[in-house]
Amino acid sequence: MAATSLPFLLFLFIFFKFSASQTADQTLKTFLFRVDRHSKPSIFPTHYHWYASEFADPPQILHVYDTVFHGFSASLTPDQVASISSHPSILAVIEDQRRHLHTTRSPQFLGLRNQRGLWSESDYGSDVIVGVFDTGVWPERRSFSDKHLGPIPRRWRGVCETGVKFARSNCNRKLIGARFFIKGHEAAANAGGPISAINDTVEYRSPRDADGHGTHTASTAAGRYAFEASMSGYASGIAKGVAPKARLAVYKVCWKESGCFDSDILAAFDAAVNDGVDVISISIGGGDGISSPYYLDPIAIGSYGAVAHGVFVSSSAGNDGPNGMSVTNLAPWLTTVGAGTIDRNFPAVVILGDGRRLNGVSLYAGSPLKGKMYPVVYPGKSGMLSGSLCMENSLDPREVRGKIVICDRGSSPRVAKGLVVKKAGGVGMILANGISNGEGLVGDAHLIPTCAVGADEGDAVKSYVSSTKTPTATLDFEGTVIGIKPAPVVASFSGRGPNGLNPEILKPDLIAPGVNILAAWTDAVGPTGLETDSRKTEFNILSGTSMAAPHVSGAAALLKSAHPDWSPAAIRSAMMTTASVTDNRNQTMTDEATGKASTAYDLGAGHLNLGRAMDPGLVYDITNDDYVRFLCSVGYGPRVIQVITRTPLNCPAKKPSPENLNYPSIAALFSTAGKSSKTFIRTVTNVGHPNAVYRPRIEAPRGVTVAVKPSRLVFNEAVKKRSFIVTVGVDRKNVVFGEAGAVFGSLYWGDGKHVVRSPIVVTQMDPL
Repeated sequence: MAATSLPFLLFLFIFFKFSASQTADQTLKTFLFRVDRHSKPSIFPTHYHWYASEFADPPQILHVYDTVFHGFSASLTPDQVASISSHPSILAVIEDQRRHLHTTRSPQFLGLRNQRGLWSESDYGSDVIVGVFDTGVWPERRSFSDKHLGPIPRRWRGVCETGVKFARSNCNRKLIGARFFIKGHEAAANAGGPISAINDTVEYRSPRDADGHGTHTASTAAGRYAFEASMSGYASGIAKGVAPKARLAVYKVCWKESGCFDSDILAAFDAAVNDGVDVISISIGGGDGISSPYYLDPIAIGSYGAVAHGVFVSSSAGNDGPNGMSVTNLAPWLTTVGAGTIDRNFPAVVILGDGRRLNGVSLYAGSPLKGKMYPVVYPGKSGMLSGSLCMENSLDPREVRGKIVICDRGSSPRVAKGLVVKKAGGVGMILANGISNGEGLVGDAHLIPTCAVGADEGDAVKSYVSSTKTPTATLDFEGTVIGIKPAPVVASFSGRGPNGLNPEILKPDLIAPGVNILAAWTDAVGPTGLETDSRKTEFNILSGTSMAAPHVSGAAALLKSAHPDWSPAAIRSAMMTTASVTDNRNQTMTDEATGKASTAYDLGAGHLNLGRAMDPGLVYDITNDDYVRFLCSVGYGPRVIQVITRTPLNCPAKKPSPENLNYPSIAALFSTAGKSSKTFIRTVTNVGHPNAVYRPRIEAPRGVTVAVKPSRLVFNEAVKKRSFIVTVGVDRKNVVFGEAGAVFGSLYWGDGKHVVRSPIVVTQMDPL
């Protein structure tokens, strides 16, 4: 079926869906309407006047979009939606969806040192503005001090929006802008269903952060130096963001325990681009493992508009790993960031009554058990699933009082399980991973003595309990250890490839620190985020691809500051082609989930290495026209593409090939019965010394041939760009695709100083 009919099908679907039930169902729902802006009758002074006159009553309109998207969002009845959908000026109708957050030594670990390399050359990014889309900010934190910062960049056009407990004076030369977007959330709450209204006793109708996540991500990207930083003594030292002098603009789009609505996220993209940000950091995604096509995904649409305006957008890859095809935020103009560990850990030990020591992690900071042995119980022994998971009201106080309780990970927050144990009278908890989490561990600021252990140790302690008449144990907390090897390791939760929408584009793009990251925290909640946690902490330690994306946002700010003329694609290319694929033992990076060598599906091009990204030698640049050709190549017609790009256009007569998008990685897809070779065209731009000669080096997987023409790329003052062809051939008799369903290699270009690496993925995949 022709791709141009997709919006029409969408209208029909909405029309029939609602027409069938309109007599009974007149509930309000929020939709985003993409309007052809050129259709506005001249009688109306603005698009808002047109929308309010022809499509919806003014009180029903939530947001009007005019920068990254043209149209409006409104809360309407089904028959109103069906009526508007049939209007010839309406290009697409998108139902408002709820999304979720993808919930310090790391700058050093990225290869950043004071007065050397990227930090000194970019003046720490002081002229660059980073916009963070999250839960807001706690502005009083030292991480947001403007001491010794120069004046706000003159091109800044944003505002400091006031609201509950947030005044104009909460902004400064560091935190230069703050806005909040709540209309989509309020419309969903007013419509009934699972979304409840904002609880004013725990949330602020302002940019102030009641959750902590936004304060943490903002300070990770661009927090100032904060001396004597720690979380209850853990990870003590100096806390600083990746770009400590970059300016911050905070866009609160996510609300405590309520998620983030597409209509509000798109409004934030519109505002941020108008305000003049250079970088956008968004640690938000669908979280249901299903990626919408780009024309129905407001994060993809909003970020396209941002990138088209020269704004770099860093997004989290999601926390649904280690399952294959779990990576989210797949649009090729987004930089998609997975998570790795850093060389710091918080070891804790379970000491069993038979003398065995089982290693785990913890951020527990209360009174220690001081070596005293306690009885151990596993509620899951009875076969009750809720008991094994330590769910609310599942534990019998008579069984657990005065004991250390083994709880299985999953179904409820890790820290909440400890609260259940505490309420039932337990003295401690051993939190055991299941098979899906493997040996992947993250530290938590537990309310009771707790040690998290991997699946193998979990099985060992359960086996000990079931085979011992009076099992006992104690927990020992060993503080902070640095210099851990191996590091980095791909975090088990990090979203994995292949790309579920267009496997011709490798996702994630790269990984960055995302496990046990210390950054600033709100005063509104304790470090666990639980209502009953009354502790206050200036810093907290969190894990997730949410923590990895702002590392890349901060890195982009430094690169943008040092190279103001680089496009978002050039900045991403510099990070990808210089990324590390080896760990601090100089061996191939491993995957925490399996303990085996990681692949490009796990870490993309590799782990962010900022010291090298500053001077990448060559970059793979991509223009807006290139992205349009890519959209044509995946079967989108002109009207569908216009939903994303905002301008009418036509696709070339000869359909382009999606794998010829000028991406810094190469993914070769072969069908079981089709051709056994494919060619790829790439163009590189020299950003190093003008006179340079690059030669290729190839690492081809077994059963695959890779040839490159020409055999050298010569650059001079006049010639900055060179194109080359890569031919990938597969020998179906000798190639073994293995567990990942793919084999992996590399293409390197070198001039004696620079090494420019592109991962190569070869897979067998029949089109659906």
